[in-house]
Amino acid sequence: MIQAFHVYKQYDRESCALSDVTVHVNKGEFCFLTGPSGAGKTTFLKLVFREELPSQGQIIVGGRNVTAIPDGQIPLLRRSIGVVFQDFKLLKRRTILENVAFVLKILTVSSKEQKRRAFTALKSVGLHHKMHAYPLQLSGGEQQRVAIARALINDPMLLLADEPTGNLDPDMTMEIMTLFQEVNSRGTTVLVATHDREMIQRLGKRVIALEKGRVVTE
Repeated sequence: MIQAFHVYKQYDRESCALSDVTVHVNKGEFCFLTGPSGAGKTTFLKLVFREELPSQGQIIVGGRNVTAIPDGQIPLLRRSIGVVFQDFKLLKRRTILENVAFVLKILTVSSKEQKRRAFTALKSVGLHHKMHAYPLQLSGGEQQRVAIARALINDPMLLLADEPTGNLDPDMTMEIMTLFQEVNSRGTTVLVATHDREMIQRLGKRVIALEKGRVVTE
């Protein structure tokens, strides 16, 4: 599903966010990307969904070279990738139902279908009863679940999550991970960036560890 070959990402002459990264994540796999703050985890995810381009190297996602596709094809690529951001990126002036349905609105899905699928996605994360609430009326954990529902609404082939449990208590953390495992069991490839070693050990999934932009262990 993800193949990275000798990937480098340099923002300036002084620092290299990623250095000679070569990793593979298989289709249908659940994998953790770990390492301390500044190790390059977020940078790697941004390269995978083509928010940024590598300085050198190639990244293949679902058989497509994302480093070479034209800008006009980036939206098509992202339709098949769900992303859970570290800062949620929810629209404060829209209800959570509207936030979750926003992806479908961009894809010109009918209004009725948008609402149906958004409600189903919210139900899957236990928040359908708050569908008319606004993001600032929710707790941090609830906002995170809205972000996850939004990422899942289009049945992505690949789910990327950047520190998705960083603001959650241990019980909510395991609830979110259980949800990710359910999504993975339906065939979606899941890559979670986290520095939560305890959670990683509890789940026992494959781990790719970064340190100072380099892969140090798998």
